Amino acid sequence: MRIFRLAGFGALAALATVSLLPLSGFALAQAASTQAAPAQAAPKMETFGAWSTIVDEVDTGEDVRKTCAASTAFLDPSGTSGTLTLAISNGDALPPDGYPTLVIAMKNKELPTGENIPAVFGDANGKVKATVNAISDGGGQWMMNNKTETSLALLRAMRRASALDVTFADKPVATVSMDGFTKAYRSLGVSCGFPTGDVAP
Repeated sequence: MRIFRLAGFGALAALATVSLLPLSGFALAQAASTQAAPAQAAPKMETFGAWSTIVDEVDTGEDVRKTCAASTAFLDPSGTSGTLTLAISNGDALPPDGYPTLVIAMKNKELPTGENIPAVFGDANGKVKATVNAISDGGGQWMMNNKTETSLALLRAMRRASALDVTFADKPVATVSMDGFTKAYRSLGVSCGFPTGDVAP
């Protein structure tokens, strides 16, 4: 399964804000000079409780490629803000063969860096052990190693929990609200064309 890097999805809200900004004169001129290119639909955004989804659709001229992401914001114990994002493309392996990639983005230089960092996600009713890789220098983004069985177990834990505790190498990262997660995940399935019954029946 291809795992793609989500450099632009660390903060879903920022992406949404940029997409809503008015075009500058330069951008309008560029748009006018590229009229031969296929028209691109504006990203579709929805909100479900504490979660937001965005579907970015690109017509390549040969097919329509969709990237579907769901994200929620959180504060760590010191009050630093961050986001937890799930993203998948209809060009990747889709459930049940592969599941959305999980990325945590926040500016916290005290969290471990490197590869295969032990991570635990869960609550009092159960925990899922995984590993994450730091994907930006000096702290910023951590991507979970996307193994099918682990990803499915984590998604099921996210559906069950009201809030998800996250730790990296026994260091608390944050407690993340799951309010609205189930509806957001189902929305990703509808948008990117995969079944969601194994996670959110």
